Amino acid sequence: MITVIGIRFRTAGKVYYFDPEDNDYVQGEHVIVETARGIEYGEVIQGNRSLNDEEVVYPLKKVIRKATEEDTKKVAENKVKEKEAFFICKQKILKHNLNMKLIDVEYTFDNNKILFYFTSDERVDFRELVKDLAAVFRTRIELRQIGVRDETKMCGGIGICGRGLCCNKFLSDFQPVSIKMAKDQSLSLNPIKISGICGRLMCCLKYEEDVYVEIRGRLPEVGDHVETPDGRGEVLSVAVLREQVKVAVKKKDKDEKEAVVYPVSELKILTRKKKCGGGCGGCGSNDEKEFENFDFSKLE
Repeated sequence: MITVIGIRFRTAGKVYYFDPEDNDYVQGEHVIVETARGIEYGEVIQGNRSLNDEEVVYPLKKVIRKATEEDTKKVAENKVKEKEAFFICKQKILKHNLNMKLIDVEYTFDNNKILFYFTSDERVDFRELVKDLAAVFRTRIELRQIGVRDETKMCGGIGICGRGLCCNKFLSDFQPVSIKMAKDQSLSLNPIKISGICGRLMCCLKYEEDVYVEIRGRLPEVGDHVETPDGRGEVLSVAVLREQVKVAVKKKDKDEKEAVVYPVSELKILTRKKKCGGGCGGCGSNDEKEFENFDFSKLE
């Protein structure tokens, strides 16, 4: 076991572990630490805690000290410099006629390096741009190309739910999201409806996936034949979260079938509908391929 603290360097950023040595740190405090990028100012997200050696990536760097008021003022000054650097870099990009979109600028705490984040649909030769920027700022320059999900995380925005984007507010890592999750939750497979601002599948599809998979494991599917308290019938629809099943059943005192809703606890699955191998175009078996071939540029 080893004692560590968790530190984050930007909102909703990844949490990194550092060695607190013999000092105690609590959540919300700010500290100065040494990272691969240089000296950085970070916020304590997790106070002193013990972890197994397998959970920690070595070598584990030590916390230099707690941040002071002067350190906090310096961070504020760096934010002002970042805005100025952003404007200057945009001018240089136009000067060199580069096909790139500047997203964000970040100073390291010790001003030893400036990072420029950008997106582009092609490979960009920015060597001349770096020379111009180095001549202006007289420090190390790093240009980093990022993807559309990282761009959205940095810029933020409002999702279709009316709230701030999850990736910008609290998601520290992007979780894999697949079209199967939308199918499991009986959502529309229209790419426009289940895609986020970034044009990729919405991260929130992942949130309830485990619950849907667990419940669906004990539910019949549409087309299955089940035994009900009123006799045998065929499943018409399934309400997963309510664990209720609508069944077309022929009651003894009636000639026609009637749609009745039953809790799954009252049903017994007799036969399951045979799955087709796809290719018929009528069961939605090719939805995933169609989604993968969708032109996401239509969403931008």
